[in-house]
Amino acid sequence: MSGYIWPFFRKALFRLDPEAAHDVTVRVLALRNTKKPKPDAASLAIRSNALGLSFSNPLGVAAGFDKDARVPGAIRALGFGFAEIGTVTPQPQSGNPQPRLFRLEKDRAVINRLGFNNAGHDCAFTRLAAAKARGVGPIGVNLGANKTSSDRVADYLTGIARFSPLADYFAINISSPNTPGLRALQSRAALQNLLDRLVERRAQQQRQVPIFLKVAPDLTEGDRHDIAEVALAAGIEGLIVSNTTLSRPTSLLSDQKGQAGGLSGAPLMALSTEILADFYRLTGGKLVLIGVGGVASGADAYAKIRAGASLVQLYTALIYQGPALIKQIKRDLIAFMQRDGFTHIGEAVGADHR
Repeated sequence: MSGYIWPFFRKALFRLDPEAAHDVTVRVLALRNTKKPKPDAASLAIRSNALGLSFSNPLGVAAGFDKDARVPGAIRALGFGFAEIGTVTPQPQSGNPQPRLFRLEKDRAVINRLGFNNAGHDCAFTRLAAAKARGVGPIGVNLGANKTSSDRVADYLTGIARFSPLADYFAINISSPNTPGLRALQSRAALQNLLDRLVERRAQQQRQVPIFLKVAPDLTEGDRHDIAEVALAAGIEGLIVSNTTLSRPTSLLSDQKGQAGGLSGAPLMALSTEILADFYRLTGGKLVLIGVGGVASGADAYAKIRAGASLVQLYTALIYQGPALIKQIKRDLIAFMQRDGFTHIGEAVGADHR
């Protein structure tokens, strides 16, 4: 969608309920989802390699945009270097009662309390298989647990076994604030048990798919230290930093700022980047980090990379700025690299720590 059309499309979308607007957007993207992906024309300077995977550029769309693998091909066609589907749970679930998604327009932010609404593993698997058959990738699969599950760890283990034939990486989502009790899995003992069992289950599969843990930004210093130690000991490959926040900056201006749920968008940028940098330091750069939270410009994406991210994701900024943002971020990344004397994006990863 060109930059000329987007303002009119956005105006129409913003007349709709946010959740309805998202559904319309996905339906429009689905019209171009079945096409065979074209080679990405992004500069060689921002091509990334991580965990044996090749990314045409380090920019991906965060989980939540394509919950049920409806449009991974269209996401790549927009210019993203990778897609992440989900969060998917073993069984379909409707999520929390509506309304559950709120725009904070004055703050370029969103509050959601969706609650892992999705069509379940079987639906996502079928669509993902079709996408992979067309050559779409890399595609990560974000795994969650059903709200009513009696054994949430088992739900994640089921996801590993189900999607190992197709996923390029797994994102283990234990940090959503919208499923009661889920964040308790971030505690040291619970996390150690979860990650050890996930790695064990992975070893039983034919394909050894990289595992990322998606963490919350609302962590104490002690929490971060524990997560870093446990992740390194368990042998997973990386962290996704971070999920939405329960905190509410005093600077928020929008009428909906008091809604319950996770806050994403511009107000999350500073907090999530601070946590990202801390995890890079705590892990000594030994884990691959994906930076997400508040990215709305090339400067934001570059800040995540310099803080330690090998890859960067965004979502909320697309709601406000549209798909032209993707190309602009890639252009800006190249300009910032040249300014700082880097010839390849990998040289900038963690530069703030050197």
